[in-house]
Amino acid sequence: MGDKTQKLNLKREVGLMGAVSLIGGTMIGSGIFMTPQTVLYSIGSPGASLVVWACCGLLVILASFCYAELGTVIRESGGEYIYILRTSGPVVAFMLIFSSVLFVRPAGIAGMALGFAQYVVAPFYSDCPPPVVQVKCVAAAAIVVLAIVNCLNVRLSMAVQVFFMAAKVLALAVIIIGGVVMLIRGHTENFEDSFENTNVGINPIGIAFYQGLWAYDGWNNLNYVTEELKRPEVNLPRAVVIAISLVTGLYLLVNVSYLTVMTPRELMSSSAVAVTWGNKVLGSWGWIMSVAAALSAFGSLNGTFFSGGRVCFVAAREGHMPDILAMAHVHRLTPSPALIFTTVVSLVVLIPGDFQSIVNFFSFTAWFFYAITLSGLIYLKIKKPELPRPYKVPIILPILVLIAAIFLVLAPIIDDPQIEYLYVTLFILSGAIIYVPFIHYKLCPGLLTKLTVFLQLFLEVAPAEKNL
Repeated sequence: MGDKTQKLNLKREVGLMGAVSLIGGTMIGSGIFMTPQTVLYSIGSPGASLVVWACCGLLVILASFCYAELGTVIRESGGEYIYILRTSGPVVAFMLIFSSVLFVRPAGIAGMALGFAQYVVAPFYSDCPPPVVQVKCVAAAAIVVLAIVNCLNVRLSMAVQVFFMAAKVLALAVIIIGGVVMLIRGHTENFEDSFENTNVGINPIGIAFYQGLWAYDGWNNLNYVTEELKRPEVNLPRAVVIAISLVTGLYLLVNVSYLTVMTPRELMSSSAVAVTWGNKVLGSWGWIMSVAAALSAFGSLNGTFFSGGRVCFVAAREGHMPDILAMAHVHRLTPSPALIFTTVVSLVVLIPGDFQSIVNFFSFTAWFFYAITLSGLIYLKIKKPELPRPYKVPIILPILVLIAAIFLVLAPIIDDPQIEYLYVTLFILSGAIIYVPFIHYKLCPGLLTKLTVFLQLFLEVAPAEKNL
């Protein structure tokens, strides 16, 4: 190091293929193998459940168009956090990062790990649901292994991503082809009167969307790693369109296939849909579906780690999180302190959580902040039209998505208020209370400095700079 003050940068290493597999790979995760039964259960009829899946896809495509514009106007990594910081100010951004780091990200990771674990243990318990403790131990092991991989090397974790992406698409292809074969043989009885028994109410529709959108979660992952993307103004919108259209198409076909093979009642009572599907269609080869679904969940867990560590990292760089989290490993250039922190919190969330409630609170919090982000985009379009925008969307798009997001946040509360949603809301708002003494007035800095120095030496990390 000739120059003493040389800083570490994150490298621009992600091309179009990498970007598509990052989005696609993170979206197709445990969701499509875990939530079809709950979507169907909430909404009540096969026809309506397919409509919900299609609408989720459409909503996500529109939202990601808006994000693509934000990503090319504000060219920094950190997704919603940076966008809210630049449009709504530091207090709201801190509320986001506080609830994201302490709850949303870890809850997402815990949910995916549970999905992975369900499929790993499913083949061993063909008749009864597997014991909860076992599932949670497998989930915890998966989280720890991936944390280690991501701390070691960026290239390694991207290579893992591409391999798992292939495994997923293969699994979904098998399900789709199997379904098409069954349809051609004339198994259409589950689609007759397919809108019978639909639950039309604000709450069931809201919950069905929460569960469906969980399967699409990860559509905004590319915005977290903008600084590592080659030519973002071209590749961001392109990758988004390719990946999300692909995923929506796949999901619809997969759901049609599930419903062709299983009656709605069988689908609702299954704890691991793909395994039930595999046993009915492939017979004794049913375990292959279990392996494929487990690989798929593992891959999306990895994608979440890859981008989730980055969010902590950006927030610490802006001074909203302890400095240690903004550091990168001296030789490996991975944000290891942030990754280790996320891992620990995920393991804590895993202990009390069950899959469905994790998903509902996750979606609730996530869409709350998506709404704030989109209002920020509307604000930028009206107040600052002169900013350079390589990529534009008509203003009606963010307005439509904003209305949808507000509906999603309010739906479960209006119709059937549960006390837990109040806790989550209070938790989000408590971020603002913590902001004043600790961030604005910087209380107890001495203690943190000593701790930071100790951890820096212990973990071999140094501060990283912005990559413009």
